[in-house]
Amino acid sequence: MTATQIKFSSELTTKLQFAIDDKTKPIGALGQVEHLALQIGLIQNTEHPNVDKAAAFVFGGDHGVCAEGVNPFPQVVTEQMLANFAAGGAAMSVFCQANGIAMNVINMGIVNGDVRWPNVQHAAIACGTENFKVKPAMSKQQCQQAMQVGEQLAQKAVNEGYNLLMIGEMGIGNTTSASALLSSLLDIEPSKTVGPGTGANEAQQALKVDVIKVALARAGKLELSVDALAEFGGFEIAAMVGFLIAAAKLRTPVIVDGFISTIAALVAEKDNPGLSQCWVFAHRSAEPAHTEMLTALSAKPLLDLQLRLGEGTGAALAYPILKCAVAMLNNMATFSSAGISES
Repeated sequence: MTATQIKFSSELTTKLQFAIDDKTKPIGALGQVEHLALQIGLIQNTEHPNVDKAAAFVFGGDHGVCAEGVNPFPQVVTEQMLANFAAGGAAMSVFCQANGIAMNVINMGIVNGDVRWPNVQHAAIACGTENFKVKPAMSKQQCQQAMQVGEQLAQKAVNEGYNLLMIGEMGIGNTTSASALLSSLLDIEPSKTVGPGTGANEAQQALKVDVIKVALARAGKLELSVDALAEFGGFEIAAMVGFLIAAAKLRTPVIVDGFISTIAALVAEKDNPGLSQCWVFAHRSAEPAHTEMLTALSAKPLLDLQLRLGEGTGAALAYPILKCAVAMLNNMATFSSAGISES
């Protein structure tokens, strides 16, 4: 597998930094907003970036590991939440509507393989993944199929003129998959990667730890992150991996949501070093191990609101900050244009 590499222009970096420093403010006074403006300009490879047309992609999927009792919610909730998205009733639905974000919901494979909704794209690989405690969650072929769904959706969005993308997910049991992936990718004890997820109590968290320990021993040492993805991941996580890689190739920024979305980013970055410079990390999740992921990615999240819902909600909330960063770069006066004396 050939790694995807992205190289930012040093000449453009100099031009963008000069433009930002020449604005009517002390250098660095807008803090992380200045870094964000520079990053978006470099991703889009232009001195005048634009993020006025945003699209969110929420990937849903069921997880076979739920058979081990790792989640306080029944698995049917994944299906019920996809129906809620379809009806426009989810938190992400509301946030997208409030911010003018085009919302796309993709069914990557749930237990009920027969259900369809008019506002949900059906791209199911299978009726949920296998129980990764006892066998790989998906075959390598299924993993590639799920990644290709994400790749194709990113390509289609860019072809349709969207200049800012964001990812989110829904899947009962996917915090267990994310924790297992984190343990495998960074060689961290499951006791340090497992958190409450959707509200697991101490006994359920202990069970999650035990399940992941057994799965890690079963799978053994894995050379590639994509192999770990097939062992422990969900179809929705694999789709986000493909989406992130494709968007980076297309020089289109992606806002990454929380715990589950960030594990997809870590998988993609591990096999494609440097790709994470093309993604903006929306927030620091209330899920404790999210900090481990962010640290591994050298990521500085924009927000810390104690969010732990997923769906892409943090990404939607962060979007106005990106719009303001780009507006600052494109529209804010310079010292010379405003006739203001510099120090």
